[in-house]
Amino acid sequence: MIEMEELHIIVNDIITWCVKAGWNILGAIVIYVVGRYLIGILKKLTRNLLDKRKVEASVKTFLLSFVNITLTILLVIAIAARLGVETTSFAALLASAGVAIGMALSGNLNNLTGGLIILLLKPFKVGDFIEAQGQLGTVKAIQIFHTIITTVDNKEVFIPNGALSSGSVVNYNINPTRRLEWVIGVEYNVDYDKVEEVVKRIISEDPRILPDPVPFVALKELADSSVKIIIRCWVNGADYWDVNFDMNHRIYSTFNKEGISFPFPQLTIHQA
Repeated sequence: MIEMEELHIIVNDIITWCVKAGWNILGAIVIYVVGRYLIGILKKLTRNLLDKRKVEASVKTFLLSFVNITLTILLVIAIAARLGVETTSFAALLASAGVAIGMALSGNLNNLTGGLIILLLKPFKVGDFIEAQGQLGTVKAIQIFHTIITTVDNKEVFIPNGALSSGSVVNYNINPTRRLEWVIGVEYNVDYDKVEEVVKRIISEDPRILPDPVPFVALKELADSSVKIIIRCWVNGADYWDVNFDMNHRIYSTFNKEGISFPFPQLTIHQA
């Protein structure tokens, strides 16, 4: 009789546990379905908000991924809590795993943070011509861990975002205009006033050179073997290299026609 009562109690406990577990599992399934639906809605709202703000594609992709991962982690914690798992222990486990992963991937985390800084502060964007970490080229893509630039000789260079975000970057596309500068040496027997007049004429004949700021021509230095003439003028960023090379050619050819001689290194030796 006693054995039958004990068996009856055990059976009742098993049934009670199964019913409770069933309700917990059913609740977890409901939380999962509703949670995934809500995550989808929140992601759609976030995407629409970013589209209205006209956020760059690279930034939008990163933020949507971040939102999805964060909400998914919260959903997993909610499901675990519904199944009876201690959320404090679960959170501690996640924190410990995060610390271990962070120590193993500290360099990549640094690059990840650097990528986030670049995407948010925008010191440069895709298509800009920049100089950074000893490289000069056009930004092709800003990824989470690396920025890809295409150099002038068509090589692709992957630069870690951590170094880019903490180092100096020269962006040649932020301002619409750029200043060109030449330092040209002429012989000592050449009339400086004539040189200045010829240079100003060459500048005035090129419509790509901007009248404001006014082009600048001056005698820079009396060097050992030459008189140094400095020339400065402003152009639109898109015309920078064309004007630079064209002016070199025109100065060289015009000076030869005008009889303005370019010096060679000279050394005078006096013998007693």
